[in-house]
Amino acid sequence: MAVVAAVLCAAAVPAGGTALAAGASPGSYEFDEDARPVEGATGTTEAERLDVATTYRSSLPQGGKLFYRLELDATSNVYVSVTAVPRADATVTPTDSLKVSVQNANSRSCSYDTATFGSRSPHPIVAWGEREAAPGGSSCEGAGTYYVVVERVDRSGSTPGAWDLELAPVSEPRLRQTGSTEAPEDWNSASPTPPLSEAEQREGGGGFSRATTIGQGVWRDHPRPGQTLFYKVPVDWGQQLYATAELGSSSSDGSLVASALDMSLYNPVRAHIDDVSLHYNGSQKSESLDPLPPVAYDNRYANRSDPVSGMRFAGSYYLVVHLAEQMAEEFGDGPFGLTLRIRVSGTADAGPRYAGKAEPPNLFDVTAQEQTAQEQEAVIEGGSGGSGSGDAAMTVVAVSGIGAGTVLVAVLGVWTVMARRRARAW
Repeated sequence: MAVVAAVLCAAAVPAGGTALAAGASPGSYEFDEDARPVEGATGTTEAERLDVATTYRSSLPQGGKLFYRLELDATSNVYVSVTAVPRADATVTPTDSLKVSVQNANSRSCSYDTATFGSRSPHPIVAWGEREAAPGGSSCEGAGTYYVVVERVDRSGSTPGAWDLELAPVSEPRLRQTGSTEAPEDWNSASPTPPLSEAEQREGGGGFSRATTIGQGVWRDHPRPGQTLFYKVPVDWGQQLYATAELGSSSSDGSLVASALDMSLYNPVRAHIDDVSLHYNGSQKSESLDPLPPVAYDNRYANRSDPVSGMRFAGSYYLVVHLAEQMAEEFGDGPFGLTLRIRVSGTADAGPRYAGKAEPPNLFDVTAQEQTAQEQEAVIEGGSGGSGSGDAAMTVVAVSGIGAGTVLVAVLGVWTVMARRRARAW
């Protein structure tokens, strides 16, 4: 009933009223509204426990090294993504970095990852760790206590203030039956022609939990300098994702801005896969992600530093786009024209057979989660815009001036479709 009430209230907005932008304001990040506060410990003895399927909010001081605790079973793969957000007006260097590792009780590292800013424009950066439960003599395969270690490495010139953190631990169940342990070697690595359809307006969200759902097609947004936009694309088992970012020309004159626009790709557990960067001199620029293989469980057996390894799950893949603060110095406050060209190729297949459920549920289930919302947008959208929360279709209906009774019927119809789809998925 809360959803109905929210939609009916939105319907009361006068036609032609001003809607708030979905993305966060420049330099800000929209944390998960359900995130629990947690304080990182300076040693393992006092480390607070993190539960899978729960998002947490914390902070990391300059030069800090913090510990968080995990209690894990012997069969699940567990992934912990950490998003670091410099606070307003922070100064960063291209080599300032965030390091995340998962360690066992004997200080053995199960994995580690490092993320850097790559420019002097402060924005959210993400590093992740994993505990893979695959048998084979690994010191991290058994049940027990593990630790997430989050470190900050600052270079000269950085602001000493703390970075805010968003931690998102999730789990993946084991397979019912093990299969190949090698990454596929043969897949279509050719770059297809990007979609050429008319662009539709879609405002990016301000954080991972607020990412705006987009699918195959051409999408347009208007970021301002310093702003970071989040989009998510449903990609099923057996499908390939291609993405191109275009930054439109400017009427202002200015000098070259290095790394003016960065586009990064993250998988459903928020693990970094690949990125591209645009240098800008006022003329239109375009860059595409390198071709990636179809989503397959066995991709994880590629080298961990290889982007192929990240294409190991079905689910929502995140495109995170940042427009550098320095754009304002050379070309004004904007906004600037951003175009995303997305192609999702291939027929979805059944994927692996898990022996249990992921936490949170449906994390690797496109049909029951993200694809349904995307199909609803296509059916009842009737216009442009986006909510940044995955419910863009309902937002468009709500603010279009349609009567409350019609909105209620539409909502009930959407619920019926969702219930039937979920029933088939189970």
